[in-house]
Amino acid sequence: MKKIAWALLAGLAISTVQMGNMAHAQYTGGQVANTPTTVAEVLKNGTDDQRVTLRGQIVRRLYGDKYIFSDSTGEIRVDIDQDEWPAGQPINEKTMVEIIGKVDVDWGRVTEVDVKVLRIAK
Repeated sequence: MKKIAWALLAGLAISTVQMGNMAHAQYTGGQVANTPTTVAEVLKNGTDDQRVTLRGQIVRRLYGDKYIFSDSTGEIRVDIDQDEWPAGQPINEKTMVEIIGKVDVDWGRVTEVDVKVLRIAK
């Protein structure tokens, strides 16, 4: 009997979470904004998992998904997965882009930004 009660309780919890997610999907108002910042600010004060928005250029590819991003304040390594590149829009070192991502700070490693959104800046 206890197993049935636990199963029903777990099912109710899952249903509640799913209904809560559906309610959020209907929300069309404002959201917490990413922190607009500069490369220099990220390198000096960036914290692990901090959300950031940067505007500048991707100036070179290092290897794999690792690139160097530059703005007027400096350069930082960024990790851009293949599926984040805008389809059909070539980007070179002169293209102004906006990246939205999370700062990745690990002890003994280079600080980088894990890019979640890459778009050509307007």
